[in-house]
Amino acid sequence: MSQLTVGIIGAGRIGKLHVDNLRKIPQIHIKSVSDVVINHLKAWAKEKQIEVLTNDYHELLADPEIQAVFICSPTNTHATIIKEAALAGKDIFCEKPVSLSVEETEEALAVVEKAGVKLQIGFNRRYDPNFRKIQIIVKEGRIGQPHILRITSRDPEPPGVDYVKVSGGLFMDMMIHDFDMARYITGSEVVEVSAAGAVLVDPEIGEAGDVDTAIVTLKFTNGALGVIDNSRQAVYGYDQRLEIFGDKGAAQADNNRGTNVEVSSAEFVTKDKPLHFFLERYRQAYIDEVLEFASAILENTEITCTGFDGLQAQRIAKAALESLEKGVPVKLNQAVQVI
Repeated sequence: MSQLTVGIIGAGRIGKLHVDNLRKIPQIHIKSVSDVVINHLKAWAKEKQIEVLTNDYHELLADPEIQAVFICSPTNTHATIIKEAALAGKDIFCEKPVSLSVEETEEALAVVEKAGVKLQIGFNRRYDPNFRKIQIIVKEGRIGQPHILRITSRDPEPPGVDYVKVSGGLFMDMMIHDFDMARYITGSEVVEVSAAGAVLVDPEIGEAGDVDTAIVTLKFTNGALGVIDNSRQAVYGYDQRLEIFGDKGAAQADNNRGTNVEVSSAEFVTKDKPLHFFLERYRQAYIDEVLEFASAILENTEITCTGFDGLQAQRIAKAALESLEKGVPVKLNQAVQVI
């Protein structure tokens, strides 16, 4: 396998995470990093052996040595950069969501398809070994026909209100991962969405026009039913659980913990709290997703988490918000594609 030269667009928390992970992979070389403000990044870039640090991502797109770009900038820039990168002939890894508008996402995906480049969306949970094993179990028919999917996803603490205002809301920012997992695990598209939400954690989130607690129910083309619950604050840690139940059995994935030690006594039974946040919980998944991206480019294989997957999750998120606002179930009329 030869080496893939990449550029990173956006050096916030997720951009820096990708830099750290990519530097561990011998077949990937990070040449350039861009961010709108770079003065505070100079010492960091030197430490990470970044050759080029710039405040203009167009320099990355114009560099013939850069084969692929990682888009880690704010969501409202994703679609524009995807189109520009595709027209520059670069393969693209983009963090979720593609945009906050279904129409804008469809336009970006059309440019990608016409340009013939690869696009992978950063739904890292697909690469978690626990969830991936459940997906394989379902695909192999070991639990039979899926009947009920349950996903719990709760953050340890709410984000700042400034972030909430530009995030696209809980459904587009947080639960969109679970919408993707729902399609991934069941192997089926969502045809109807019902949502209920409340502000139970932070009044400022409500003042910003969002909810911090939500339950969404889903109906799938294969007849299965799903329920997802989200909270912006679980005081005991990062709560990530999943169960799929079918006519031949069930499969569950519990929380990851610091250890699997359980202590029992006459007074109590205890075990470690869940890992505290997504950077710990999905550390290996973040590495595995970029390994697959690099392999798809270097070996010319198919991307398994595509722009279409990003679009479908975004459509579900949009339907959930509509259901919350109107207080009625919302149907999704969309073409079905094999997952």
